Amino acid sequence: MDLRSAAVVLGMSTKEKQELDGPIKTALARGGTIDITTIGRKSGKPRRLEIVFHNIDGGLYISGTPSPTRRSWLANLEANPRFTFHLKGAVRADLPATARIIDNVDERRQILAGVARNWRRTDIDRMVLQSPLIEVVLDGPGKNADRSPTRA
Repeated sequence: MDLRSAAVVLGMSTKEKQELDGPIKTALARGGTIDITTIGRKSGKPRRLEIVFHNIDGGLYISGTPSPTRRSWLANLEANPRFTFHLKGAVRADLPATARIIDNVDERRQILAGVARNWRRTDIDRMVLQSPLIEVVLDGPGKNADRSPTRA
């Protein structure tokens, strides 16, 4: 969360925060295009990029198309799992989050099957081998209220 967003949230009454929480939960339930801001593992500078998230069985995940090349955003999250999850559609919010990189093959296959359905892909084996995959654990308003982070 940037300082301007933090100031807005700190200046909100409890009632305003609760009213915001409903639209955020609705937006999180749909999945879609967001931005994330990670901290560069070498530079230490914020790095913002557009990406897609998925809500699969109530869990929030970020993945990508299969590629043998490791993504910079994933390497950044491996070095520092804290990041900002930016909702940017009809509902706008900067949500502090923590990434859990999912390496377990069985867990990857289960979650990526849902991602493949969302994207109408049939190459699940390739996705399991080459797609980045993280679980998003929100730390602020709209957080994964009914879920604690899963551990492989």
